[in-house]
Amino acid sequence: MTPGHGTRPRRHTAPTASDAHARATLGKARTENFPVAPSFLPRAWRAGLMAVYGYARLVDDIGDGDLAPGGHDAVLLGLDATATDDRLAMLDAFETDLGRVFGSGDGSPRHPLLQALQPVVRAHGLTPEPFLGLIEANRQDQLVSRYDTYEDLVAYCELSANPVGRLVLSLTGTSTPERIRHSDAVCTALQIAEHLQDVTEDLGRDRIYLPGQDMRRFHVTETDLEAPTAGASVRSLIAFETERARALLDEGTPLVGSVHGRLRLLLAGFVGGGRAALNAIAAAGFDVAPGPPKPTRSGLLREVAAVLRSAPRKG
Repeated sequence: MTPGHGTRPRRHTAPTASDAHARATLGKARTENFPVAPSFLPRAWRAGLMAVYGYARLVDDIGDGDLAPGGHDAVLLGLDATATDDRLAMLDAFETDLGRVFGSGDGSPRHPLLQALQPVVRAHGLTPEPFLGLIEANRQDQLVSRYDTYEDLVAYCELSANPVGRLVLSLTGTSTPERIRHSDAVCTALQIAEHLQDVTEDLGRDRIYLPGQDMRRFHVTETDLEAPTAGASVRSLIAFETERARALLDEGTPLVGSVHGRLRLLLAGFVGGGRAALNAIAAAGFDVAPGPPKPTRSGLLREVAAVLRSAPRKG
């Protein structure tokens, strides 16, 4: 947010809840594998993307139990401060407040991130479904901690990742069935890449996003995943899942060639960011146990340039 300008001296006031959430959201945006709302985009697009990103981050923070201490978010949502530890209750309250964004609740939204989202929803005619999908994914995280098949994992990504890509298309007025199909492939691939980077972190939350069938195929046990350095069987499993994600990115890459101008560059950033993340995993020898392998800035830029060169243009 840029401060306003006026003829009177600016007063130094205490930070508001909205300010705090905005700073936290921006801080997290800088850690992503790809640019969330780069400066080359039109201001309206940037504002919309940051509002959507802020929403998605807060839902994830609720689901992961990563909210700031003190229960401030719970109070904003009309709950007792101690409810922050009850993630399902928090998600239910957040869904109720989301209803106010779309006019199905009593009054205006209470949470500052939803207050910021409301004008974006109205300006772009956004529908509730993708927002509800993100909440449902985090509900599922409270109830499901293992996925036996790849298909099960992809179904989870339909809720946890694909809605974000669909919202990007809606915000930019470029949504078509074919673009949605390609966007879903890219978003699922990005989600899988993130899961591969965060195997150790997820395990600390008693979650495993590696399909059980694949773990058995490569003779990997949960105990193997807890080792400080990955053994050969774990590395083979991670390499297999990495190539699966790469194939999904390739499947979705035509999305980049289907649009023009600055949106083409943004989408190339998403695909290139995913490729760079997978390259970083490969460069680490598929050993994700010590922590998430992260791409370098130069590696990211190379991949974005390669996507722009290779993505076939349509129309």
